[in-house]
Amino acid sequence: MEITVSQVSGRVPVTIIALRGALDGSNYEELIATGRAAHAAGAKAILLDIAELTFMSSAGLVALHNLYAILKDEVEPDPEAGWATLKTVGNAGQAGGQPFVKLLNPQSAVMRTLEITGMHTFFEVHTDREAALQSF
Repeated sequence: MEITVSQVSGRVPVTIIALRGALDGSNYEELIATGRAAHAAGAKAILLDIAELTFMSSAGLVALHNLYAILKDEVEPDPEAGWATLKTVGNAGQAGGQPFVKLLNPQSAVMRTLEITGMHTFFEVHTDREAALQSF
């Protein structure tokens, strides 16, 4: 998976993290580390551009949830805790949307994963970049 990070100044500063390839158990910690670094640099809003993300496993869902926890200054779920972490992720989806991390242009396979797990209700999904940026 390739990760690129950029900043956009609009209504509020937004950090855009673009992913290319597959997000799975072999690399999800890279995304978490990128989110930590962005937050340490002052990020309060992340737009995750996943237009070129071809696959997302349950580990990817854990990474998305950790991004939210990082920006909210919450204790991150332990990604090594297995089912307990996935249950936390599932519970987050039932809690409704949050304003910190939003998704841009998921491919159908990734969107299916978000819908099956209910995470599409937790992360706003946008198909227009400008509208996504203005939504923060």
